This record gives sequence, structure tokens and C-alpha cells, in this order.
Amino acid sequence: MKLLQQWAGNWAGEERIAATRWGPGGNALGVISARMELGGRILVQDYREERDGQPALQVHAVFVAEAEERFSLYWFDSYGFVPQQPAAGYWDGERLVFVRRSPRGQSRHIYTMPDARGYRFTLESSFDEGASWEPVLDADYGRAQTPG
Repeated sequence: MKLLQQWAGNWAGEERIAATRWGPGGNALGVISARMELGGRILVQDYREERDGQPALQVHAVFVAEAEERFSLYWFDSYGFVPQQPAAGYWDGERLVFVRRSPRGQSRHIYTMPDARGYRFTLESSFDEGASWEPVLDADYGRAQTPG
């Protein structure tokens, strides 16, 4: 699906991380390399986060275009989170939104691309079945020449 293609490429940007039960807050640098696969139905994303110049988090994510405006996300990270099932996602005309569920709670991923030069990523957690959401990360990424 053409929608996923806009997130393909190399990206880098500042991340603002909230203090959560998973760790301390602060600022970080996020570096992303993403490519389309399998005839344009899948976006494969490799992500790394650096905090204070040190590697912090690594993610391998697979975004799948299921049908018009319906998507799935498979998220694997260096913290040991392995998907029991894909996160269901949808396009609401402005944002690509996914909700991942696990025994640890829910995570909501929100991707917004105001223009081709950059995008915003917001990550939130819920521990009450989505009744309330706590901030985890807010980031702005811009296009980068190489995967840093």
C-alpha cells in the first residue's frame, strides 16, 4: 500500500522520553532505516536509540498493509518484548495508529507525517485496558542521508 511508502527511507531525530515504570525519562537520539518489501505490502523498520551517546534500545518492526486503511504491526525490541500477536492498526486520514497488547498492558503507537521531510511518533502506555494513557515517548524525525 502506498501509505506505508512515505515512512520508507533513513530518518533521525530528537526523542523526548517520559519517566515510566520501564525506565527514567530524558532525551535521546533515534535513528531509523526503513525499506519496502514484498511488492510494497510490507515496511521493514530498523530502529536504534542512543541516550547520552550510548546505545539504549533497538527495534525491528514490520508494518503490514492488510487492506484499505487496515494495517498490522509486529514489534521486536531489545527489551525482550516479543509479539504474541500483531498490533491492529488503522489510518484515520491524518495518523497511522496501532495498539499493541501484552500481559504488561497496552502500547499505542501514533505516526503522523505532516510533510515528506519529517514525521512525528508518539508512544503511550495503558495499564487499564485503554481507559487512560500515559506518555512514553514523543519524537520528531527528519530525513537523513544515511542510516547514521
